[in-house]
Amino acid sequence: MKTVRLASVVSLVLGMLLLTGAAFAQAVDPGVRGGAPNAGGALPGLDSDEQAFFNAARSRFQEVDSVSGNVPGENGVGLGPGFNSNSCSSCHAAPAVGGSSPAINPQIAAATDAGATNTIPSFITLHGPTREARFVNNPDGTPDGGVHDLFSIAGRSDASGCGLAQPDFATNLANNNVIFRTPTPTFGAGLIENTPDAVLESNLAANGFLKSLMGISGHLNRSGNDGTVTRFGWKAQNKSLLIFAGEAYNVEQGVANEVFPNERNAVAGCIYNGTPEDSTNLANSFNSGSNASDYSSDTVNFAAFMRLSAPPAPAPATASTSRGQVIFEAIGCALCHTETLNTTKSAYSGQNNQAFHPFSDIAVHDMGTGLQDRVSQGNANGRQFRSAPLWGVGQRLFFFHDGRTGDLVSAIHAHRSNGSEANITVDLYDLIGSNNQQDLLNFLRSL
Repeated sequence: MKTVRLASVVSLVLGMLLLTGAAFAQAVDPGVRGGAPNAGGALPGLDSDEQAFFNAARSRFQEVDSVSGNVPGENGVGLGPGFNSNSCSSCHAAPAVGGSSPAINPQIAAATDAGATNTIPSFITLHGPTREARFVNNPDGTPDGGVHDLFSIAGRSDASGCGLAQPDFATNLANNNVIFRTPTPTFGAGLIENTPDAVLESNLAANGFLKSLMGISGHLNRSGNDGTVTRFGWKAQNKSLLIFAGEAYNVEQGVANEVFPNERNAVAGCIYNGTPEDSTNLANSFNSGSNASDYSSDTVNFAAFMRLSAPPAPAPATASTSRGQVIFEAIGCALCHTETLNTTKSAYSGQNNQAFHPFSDIAVHDMGTGLQDRVSQGNANGRQFRSAPLWGVGQRLFFFHDGRTGDLVSAIHAHRSNGSEANITVDLYDLIGSNNQQDLLNFLRSL
């Protein structure tokens, strides 16, 4: 029934759009929606203990790390030896704590904090997105794909004796061997975590005939251990928020933890702490008002903050955004950016059997040669990416895995390249006329 309905919508609406969509003015991205952030709070319905846990975990998410916790204002322990920034919230910042890249890149300040002697790589700019860098191949030509930290703790006042050099980004850039990733927003992530595999599988299988006509396929990334669906990260490569948090803490800040307990870049003269540097607390030194937070590691707190956070709230609908939503469905955007998914029974309040609206199918799709990064993760190859959840896109500054643009029109057209599953949808966008295009752009910025 749903396939028939969508097919009818596509044929009927496109006919109307082609007749009514012409206009002389060019459609433009209305830009980042102003006003207060529509994200960053707790899920509605949490009980008092969960709310206290969320509040304390959010504070821990904003903790600034130094090497051993003895730099004023930088009480976190374990930074480095290599790192990309010194706090979760420095990169997950816009439009609120837990989001994505802010307007002013905090990596610039982190590079020389506490006397560090780092050089800013050419792809990190003050008004550009926060980025991590991955090398596609090793020097011998075998696949690499791993994160190479931008900065070293060498020169810091709390890292006497460390001589770790930064990676040779200039040579690898010249050899086309560097790709970038930007931070994914974490709002509402607990709802995604609590969505059953069966729901994602059923959703991906729905509207198969129409997807086939549109050149859309895709698949779910899966754990190599138990075969269940993985869902977090640009290639949906991480299974859970705890794994996501543990890996990021280890990779982005260099903090060894109970999930990823081994120190990265462990060169002689640069190791100052026992491992894991972040672990379960046996005594309460935080006194935050939440025992769950105070006795838990930073990593568990980070996961709890993401798990208990509310999804972004859309702006009130207007006539234009309502038309834009119809167009979004009609030209095939919704075939990958699924509006509604459903959770199952949960151990947490406010997540039981909830319908939520991520505008993503959590599956990975072939985005063609134009967006490829040539890095494989799990069963997602170098051209495949998770359908980025579009909730909150109205207040997002940078788009795509590498932050290449902040303009929605450019982002839509970047979906089209050789082999991309989005080619027909982008072709339809170009056919519908600027009035309809503007309604679609207005709808996206309302999310």
